[in-house]
Amino acid sequence: MQASDQGAPKSQAALNGQDLRIGIVQARFNDAITSRLAEACVAELRLLGVSAHHIRHVTVPGALEIPIALNAMADSEDYDALVALGCVIRGETYHFELVANESGAAVTRVSLDNQIPIANAILTVENEEQAWARAEEKGRDAARVAVEMANLMEELQ
Repeated sequence: MQASDQGAPKSQAALNGQDLRIGIVQARFNDAITSRLAEACVAELRLLGVSAHHIRHVTVPGALEIPIALNAMADSEDYDALVALGCVIRGETYHFELVANESGAAVTRVSLDNQIPIANAILTVENEEQAWARAEEKGRDAARVAVEMANLMEELQ
């Protein structure tokens, strides 16, 4: 690496998913939206060079169940990075805050406890329209984050 390249941010073109193993945990609650997240995520992983047989995609009932599945995947040491996909839409009760806060905090805890990057694409939105407006791009973003962070962790270790 040349001195001028040090510290320069990686461009999207530099993202290389070859030989990476990625685990995806998708909540089924708000399934149409989370399925759109998953489709975009998997498609982007494939564009980045992640082999189809190196992508493991599982589903769980809702956002609060995502962290335990992520933890099981992390414990297996079979993955270079993980992706959390879910959608929490604000309702009329405090339940939204509980699910949004607890699922987010637990995903972070799994990542730190297991030293594995987790791209958190659990949408927390006011309404279904906002969720649809974000689903495809956030799914692609999650794939890019997973690949970039897996490569960075390999570099740092």
